Amino acid sequence: MKKELAIILEKLDVFRNPKIQLEQYPTPSGLAAELAVTANLLDSHVSRFVDLGCGTGILSIAFSLVGFEVLGVDKDREALLLARSNSEKAGVFVDFVHQDVRFLEIKERTGVVMNPPFGIQRRNADRIFLEKAFEIGEVVYSVHSAGSEKFVEKNAGDNGFGITHCWKYSIPLKRLYWFHEKPYKLINVEVFRMERI
Repeated sequence: MKKELAIILEKLDVFRNPKIQLEQYPTPSGLAAELAVTANLLDSHVSRFVDLGCGTGILSIAFSLVGFEVLGVDKDREALLLARSNSEKAGVFVDFVHQDVRFLEIKERTGVVMNPPFGIQRRNADRIFLEKAFEIGEVVYSVHSAGSEKFVEKNAGDNGFGITHCWKYSIPLKRLYWFHEKPYKLINVEVFRMERI
């Protein structure tokens, strides 16, 4: 199932004009497929996931393809247009909303999936996403730069969450911005699954 899902996701469009101030980088199709399949195995009791900072929608679409109801949230209108086009291309419905995640209000607890900014361009940008995830989530899947475990663990603990799983990946980062010197680079990331204690 994961391989077939990754093939579908690989055909989706990525950022045409990524915005560095928003740290817009595409989530690799293999990683998105892995997260969706894992969530389907571990969290089938969760009916809905919110994708915070959904960008072009790859995580939203992956989670929708395995059967979850998904709300994708992003403050970039251009990214949302591409996300909507991608969901049509994949043959799924995702409710995409133009909203700054800081001001998002969800009435009932939900699952959360996100590949937030790593906080390289704007310090603590990832903390904003974690705080919102802990506010609205029952279970959270979040992608972070390698070496973030203590930071994530402290923020999770401070908000009544515990880390249940931590997976490590090397993902290809293609040249997107003027300061990228190589055609692509492998970067190490950690994916955390957290749940309310």
